Amino acid sequence: MNELSPNIARNIIDRIGSNGIPPEYGFQFFTAGLDPYLSIIKDEYLSSFIKQGGSTFKMIVGTYGGGKTHFLYCVRDLAWKSNFVVSYVSLSPGESPFHKLELVYRAIVQSIVPPLLPEELLSGYERGIVSFLRRWYSQSYQEIQNKGLSGESLREELLNIVEHVDGIESISFAKAVKAAFRALINKRDEDFDNICQWLNGENYDRRIHASYGILQRIDKTTAFTMIRSLSQWIRQIGYSGLVVLLDEAEKVPSLTTKNREQHLNNLREIIDECGHTTFKGVMIFYAVPNENFLEGRAQIYEALKQRVTTTFEGLNPTGVKIELEKVVSDPIPFLCEIGNKLAKVYEIAYNHKFKESAVKQTIKTVAESSHNQRFSDIGYKRLFVQTLIRGFHFLRQKDTPPTDNDLR
Repeated sequence: MNELSPNIARNIIDRIGSNGIPPEYGFQFFTAGLDPYLSIIKDEYLSSFIKQGGSTFKMIVGTYGGGKTHFLYCVRDLAWKSNFVVSYVSLSPGESPFHKLELVYRAIVQSIVPPLLPEELLSGYERGIVSFLRRWYSQSYQEIQNKGLSGESLREELLNIVEHVDGIESISFAKAVKAAFRALINKRDEDFDNICQWLNGENYDRRIHASYGILQRIDKTTAFTMIRSLSQWIRQIGYSGLVVLLDEAEKVPSLTTKNREQHLNNLREIIDECGHTTFKGVMIFYAVPNENFLEGRAQIYEALKQRVTTTFEGLNPTGVKIELEKVVSDPIPFLCEIGNKLAKVYEIAYNHKFKESAVKQTIKTVAESSHNQRFSDIGYKRLFVQTLIRGFHFLRQKDTPPTDNDLR
């Protein structure tokens, strides 16, 4: 805990105490029970198979408040440590519905983030291809400058980097990233903005974009091509690959029948895409609150069920489905482990020292109460951390462990 400052600790406590959602940085200090799963993901995939050009799909199943976001943040952290670019997307009915693949591409490309240091996460950071392109340029510039080059020699080396970008499936995508890089070299901001508008999937204007060699619209027929081209480019410029974290924010059954079937068909295509040799260096996680969306009699339901039926575990790392409820074999000790870690975070946040017996009693009371409510609308894990922070406040102020009634 030496690296945990009071400010960071206070942010952790405030975040999970208010809404139960883990902060982007700080979740590491109260992670418990996930090591067996994360070790498999790291050893079997991120440090080997995916980095070597493989691709795979995993489906995470967990109730609302059941730890999906926490798990995805852990995966993102592992991916960054293995030099992957990560795109975390909260799928929503308005901006990124899964039944419209062109909007999913847009959400992915607008959310890509290269490996970040804790300081960058804490200070705030930009995401998306605009920031990513600028970072590619500035890092390239710095590397060439460190070799002692300057002036026209430096510029020629930068242009040489662009010429080595090849083998990308979409010619328009390849020409776009090259033209964007050249625009940064030549300080042509308007050109850069025009190109990024297309790369972001926002608009295509032939009068504007054709001059850069961009002759293709980004729509439902080209979305897969663009996602493949994005991953190919990312690997070419020195990263291990692309990890996509899709967090389903809406229950699929609430969609119309037509949109629901398109949603399922797109999901089936993505799973199949991960089995193709052209889809290299990509790992996709798709998080859902339950498997109800697979209940149906049409052929698409059966086809999809067959693709996600296998369970991911130590004895079967190639399994597709990660069930977060099954990660925890003994819930009360699991919650108490999280509670003990949060108690240390709380003590740093408030410069306060709990009596050991009192804090243990508080954690036990909240753990048992939360687990007893595990069939409510909110997941018992989220309920536990929210209630526990309230319990810690009570204990700090009253100097006595709260009862179940006090916490209500």
